[in-house]
Amino acid sequence: MLFTTTVFLLVFFPLTLLIYFVIPKGARNYWLLLMSLLFYGWGEPFFVLIMIGSVIWNYSFAFLIDMRRKKNYNSKFLLIIGMAGNLSVLFIYKYLNFAIENINYLFSASIIQTQIILPIGISFFSFQAMSYVIDVYRGDVKVQKNPLFVALYISFFPQLIAGPIVRYSTIEDQIQTRVITGEDVSEGVKRFMLGFFKKVLLANNMAIIADKAFLLIDTQSEISISFAWLGIISYTLQIFYDFSGYSEMAIGIGRIFGFHFLENFDYPYIAKSITEFWRRWHMSLGTWFRDYVYFPLGGSRVGSKAILMRNLFVVWFLTGVWHGASWNFVIWGLLYFVLIALEKLLNIPNRFHKQTARIGYQVFTLLAVMFGWVLFRAPTLDQATIYLSHLLGRANNSFLDGNTLFYLREYGWFLLAALVFCAPVAGVVMRASQSLRGWSHYLYDAMKIAVYIGLFMFALSYLVMDAYNPFIYFNF
Repeated sequence: MLFTTTVFLLVFFPLTLLIYFVIPKGARNYWLLLMSLLFYGWGEPFFVLIMIGSVIWNYSFAFLIDMRRKKNYNSKFLLIIGMAGNLSVLFIYKYLNFAIENINYLFSASIIQTQIILPIGISFFSFQAMSYVIDVYRGDVKVQKNPLFVALYISFFPQLIAGPIVRYSTIEDQIQTRVITGEDVSEGVKRFMLGFFKKVLLANNMAIIADKAFLLIDTQSEISISFAWLGIISYTLQIFYDFSGYSEMAIGIGRIFGFHFLENFDYPYIAKSITEFWRRWHMSLGTWFRDYVYFPLGGSRVGSKAILMRNLFVVWFLTGVWHGASWNFVIWGLLYFVLIALEKLLNIPNRFHKQTARIGYQVFTLLAVMFGWVLFRAPTLDQATIYLSHLLGRANNSFLDGNTLFYLREYGWFLLAALVFCAPVAGVVMRASQSLRGWSHYLYDAMKIAVYIGLFMFALSYLVMDAYNPFIYFNF
């Protein structure tokens, strides 16, 4: 089930919310757990068994690790087994067929690939489960004695299938002692409506242009330089609004139920360097790899640049692999390894003293990110290479064609809105509104509420009309 479906909006969420506030407080966590499992198993009930298996496995190992620590026993071997179990499940369901494909290619073998279906959101809930066990091992959090509360943490439906990746330490106290205020509900509703607008009106309309551009490459049709650029600009906007919009909705729903999740995006396309981009993009994944991979390896505080390069390589190789079982994702991750390694070795952009050089590197950063998205979006490396050649005019393609004019005419306003809201424009307006007093302040609040409701209803009309509604991160 997705947030952007009529079943969720008109049936599942209202029912969950209504009963949540009617039943006694002591039963609310169990109700959320029940509805989370229903949410996850809506499309494929078998996947719920994988989820439950993950809960039992990680609850058991966290409990055993805590028991051994209380007796002053070494529990590292339990941590290793617990992590191995999580990674084995992740490998079987997400990477086994990719491994078989490469073994067949390298050794001219004929191993038959499996018919295993990828469980939705497996990378997200697996990383959450692993972080809980690791934090218990480190002593950063107290072990949760109630297995159903661990199940709620791992399976809570707002952030289950697309993040943000929530650390147990973030909601450890909130699971049992949260207090829901009117401000929580109000802010949660606003965040949900804003995310819904981003996903349905901006991401989905940008997807139409991007899909057309990559389809032309896929079918070896003629594509102009201008339409190739329009396509990758649209995909750059699509993936941002698709993922950040869904994260925004998750944060909003969590807030309505009294949970405060950390932010997942911070205007990444205004970043002045590649390093800064990854501090702003999918922040929950970045901090996960930082805290559980990069820092344990030594981070940046190591004795040699060779070890630093090793640490960066491991993190970015794993980041690429996390996103999917494809060489495109591996190379995409390693591209960021090269760029961030160069920034650290050459002290870029801190070494630039002139404003023009800093602006130039900021433009380079955005272009590098966009070129990376070509690898991310293209089905194969060959198609990614072909698309890049069309972008750079190396395929003897024309500069302008009818597709560019048609899609600009049909979707130009959505494109303009998507470009504007990539920058912190709303934040500037909100900061300016803080100086308002008296009737002007109330008028501003009324106008803001009207805008939120208007955008939500406009987006909802698109949904009711069965408009195009893909979701990129659904299978991660």
